[in-house]
Amino acid sequence: MPTVQGNGIDIYYEVQGEGEPLVLIPYLAADQACYAFQVADYANHFQCFTVDLRGAGLSSKPEGTHTTELFADDIAAFMQAAGIEQAHISGLSLGAATGMWLAAKYPARVKSLSLHSAWHRTDPFLTTVVGSWRVMAPALGSVTDMVIQGIFPYCYTPELYAARPEYIDSLADFVRSRPMPPVDAFLRQSQAVLDHDASGVIGAIQAPTQITFGRHDQVTSTRFADPLHTAIAGSEVVVFEDCAHAPIYENVEEFQPADPGLPAAAHGLVVSEDVGQFRGPDDDPGPVPRNMSRVNSTGCPPSRSPDPAPAER
Repeated sequence: MPTVQGNGIDIYYEVQGEGEPLVLIPYLAADQACYAFQVADYANHFQCFTVDLRGAGLSSKPEGTHTTELFADDIAAFMQAAGIEQAHISGLSLGAATGMWLAAKYPARVKSLSLHSAWHRTDPFLTTVVGSWRVMAPALGSVTDMVIQGIFPYCYTPELYAARPEYIDSLADFVRSRPMPPVDAFLRQSQAVLDHDASGVIGAIQAPTQITFGRHDQVTSTRFADPLHTAIAGSEVVVFEDCAHAPIYENVEEFQPADPGLPAAAHGLVVSEDVGQFRGPDDDPGPVPRNMSRVNSTGCPPSRSPDPAPAER
């Protein structure tokens, strides 16, 4: 099993594909296999490195304070140890929080940046939600059960639960099959979510950046679109109209072309979101698919009024 030492810990990773390096950073409590639905496709274009963060998967789970900045230091150390001079960086949720710190602190390491379900600074609502997970995990005595019972309802829309209950069950079985962290490690990692504040550094991000949200995400809703888009020069915001916090599972088909589209931007290319094919920047991008929209700095599609706040749905 490939493991490197970096920043004082053992860091587990897997690698697939050939091409320019693409580092995929997991979300809270997840191991590197959380990108299983994406890697098979991405590996046709990139050499994909999926990494276990400190406190999760098969990486070290040391005691002490964990922060999103520390996670970024770990990823930079991993890249150094693995001989990756520069890479496209992609992360969802906690992975996105880590990615923005990495791009701000180590700009030479980041060729392009994909921030999915991201937030620049934890606010009271996010604090309340994550706080409830931190109560559930010790009460249940299981991070696995907490993820399925507590985190899943924020990741997927009620419509998905109703229309495809067997798919939700399969995702739960996938979580049960993975090496989940013990409760104490989860509490350290989730404290990093509570303490996350990259508002003072994201203005230093130089890499081409794509920021995406699920329209029905409550945890990291489009309330975070304007601060991120405004601070990160030249960034693009995309909204998945029928998704909540985890478009990587709820709308796999449309998420797939969205993420590789950003690394392509580093080469002066854009992605054809309707068919997932790369084209030159002067070509007509064509219609945006029904379930995806580019948005302006307010987090809303151009010429469209804001939707009600997620809590009012």
